[in-house]
Amino acid sequence: MTEDQYKTIDKEIIGEGYYTEKRSKFLAFAHHIESVDEVKEIIAVYRRKYYDARHCCYAYMLGPERTEFRANDDGEPSGTAGLPMLNVLKKQELSNIIAIVTRYFGGIKLGAGGLTRAYSQAVADALKEANIVEKHLIDVYDVSLDYSFTKKFEHLLKVNDIDCINKEYDEQVTYRL
Repeated sequence: MTEDQYKTIDKEIIGEGYYTEKRSKFLAFAHHIESVDEVKEIIAVYRRKYYDARHCCYAYMLGPERTEFRANDDGEPSGTAGLPMLNVLKKQELSNIIAIVTRYFGGIKLGAGGLTRAYSQAVADALKEANIVEKHLIDVYDVSLDYSFTKKFEHLLKVNDIDCINKEYDEQVTYRL
C-alpha cells in the first residue's frame, strides 16, 4: 500500500462472525467508520442491542496512515480482547473500521490464551463476511473564474483529462476538480 491508498470494508456491508468456546458465545461485527463520533454511536447501539451480554469489546482503526486507533477490553482481563481484535485489523491492513465483539459467558473460564484466540477468531470470521475494498486519496481543488473564461477552461479540463465534480454558478463560475 502506498500512502495515498488504504484498505477498508465497504460502507454498506456489515460483517458478522459467530464463534463459540466452552459454551461462551462471541458475536462479532465490523463496520466502516469515518470518525470517533461514529465509533461512539455504533458502540452505544451494540450495548443497547446486546444489553444482556457480559462484555462488549471493541477495536477501531482510523485514517489512511492508521495512526488513530483504540482497543477496549470491557471488563475482560487486560489485553485479552481489544488488543487481539486490533491486531487482526492491523494484520489485514484495514483502516476506517471498527470491530465489536459481544460475549455471552458460558460458565467456564477460558483463560487469557483462550480469550485471546476467541476474540481474534470472532473478528477474523466477521471480516470473512465483509467486502474489503481499496480506497484512494485524491486532491480536490476549487477554481473560480469569470464567465468569459468557462469555454476555454472546460476545454483545458477535457484535454488534460481532469474530472469536474461540481460546478456552481454565482458571480463567478466555481469548479470543483
